[in-house]
Amino acid sequence: MGTKSPSYHPFPEAEMNRYIRQTTLPQVGESGQQKLLSSRVLVIGAGGLGCAVLPYLAAAGVGTIGIIDGDQIEESNLHRQVLYTPDQLGLYKAKEAATSISKNNPEVEVMVYKEFLTSKNAKEIFPNYDLIIDATDNLFIRYIINDTCIKFGKPFVYGSIHQFQGQVSVFNYEGGPSYRDIFPQENQSVPNCAEAGVLGTTVGLIGMLQANEAIKIILGIGEVLSGKLLIYDLLQNSQQVFEFGKVSSPKKPDISLSFDMILAEEALNGASILLDVREHGEEPQVLFSNILQIPLSVLEKECEKLDPKIEFRIFCQSGIRSRRAAELLSKKGFQNLKLIRGGANDLIQLIDT
Repeated sequence: MGTKSPSYHPFPEAEMNRYIRQTTLPQVGESGQQKLLSSRVLVIGAGGLGCAVLPYLAAAGVGTIGIIDGDQIEESNLHRQVLYTPDQLGLYKAKEAATSISKNNPEVEVMVYKEFLTSKNAKEIFPNYDLIIDATDNLFIRYIINDTCIKFGKPFVYGSIHQFQGQVSVFNYEGGPSYRDIFPQENQSVPNCAEAGVLGTTVGLIGMLQANEAIKIILGIGEVLSGKLLIYDLLQNSQQVFEFGKVSSPKKPDISLSFDMILAEEALNGASILLDVREHGEEPQVLFSNILQIPLSVLEKECEKLDPKIEFRIFCQSGIRSRRAAELLSKKGFQNLKLIRGGANDLIQLIDT
C-alpha cells in the first residue's frame, strides 16, 4: 500500500484527533474545522460570561482569541468565574484567563488587552477580529460595542444576566438589526450582578449559548439569533424567543430646549465643578479646566475622594445617568448638586460659543 498524500488532511494528525468528535458532524467536517482555526474572535469581558465563553471557543479550535478586560480578580468573583482560583486574587482577569485557555489548547493564539473597552481602543482593536462577543455587565459599553461593530461591519453576540434570567441575541449580522433597534435608549434601571445577585450556573449557561452562536456564525450553520432575543429563565425552566426588526432612526428630540444654560454657564465660569458621569472614551469628549470625569459605574467607590461641600453640576449623554448619579451622591451626603439637563453635545456647543 502506498502512503497517504500529505494533503490528505489539512491539519496535523494530532489536531485531527483533538477535533475528531466535532469534525464527525456533517455540519462541521474538516472544512468547518478549518474555518474555526482561521477565525479571529474578540471577547469583551473575562468575568462570569467570559469564563464560560472562552474555554469553549478555545476547545473548539478558534484560531485567535482576543480578551479585553482591565479588571482584577476578587474573591466575590470565584463562585461564578470558574477560570480563577483563590491564589490569583488581585491579578488581571484577561491575563489569567488567557493562561487558562492556553493550557487547554496551546495551538490557539490568545491576544491579551489588560484595559477596559473605550470608544477609542474599540476602533483600534475591532478591525483585527471577525466577530465580537459581549461578555460585559456594563450597559453603556454595549452601545460602544454596537456602534463600533456597525462602523466596521462586525457582528456581535450579546449576552446579559439578571438574577436567574439571561438574554442572548446576535446583532449586526449580515445587515440584520442592531442593539439599538431593540434597546434604543440608554436605560440605567438595569442592575448589574453586584447589585442584583446571580448564580454561577446562570452565567455559565448563557455564556455557553453565546459561544454556541459564535461557532454557528463562524461555520455558517444553523439558525443564528439575528433579529431574535432569547430569554432563558433558569428558575422556571422556561425560554422564550422574541423577534424584532430594524427600526428606522427616529428624529432626535431637541434636547437644547431642556438644556439648563444658566447652570452650565455658572459651571464653565468656575462657580462650580462640572461632573461628567459618562464612561471613559465616550464621544464627544468635553475638555474644560473644571470638568471632572468619573463614570457612573465607579462613582460610588470614587465619591469618597470628593469634597461634599463643593457644588457639582452633573451631566452625561442624555440626562439618564446624571439623574442616577445625583441620587447616589445625595445618599452619600452631598448637598450642592444640580443636573444639567441635556447632554455633552449641548455643553460643547456652549463652550464653543
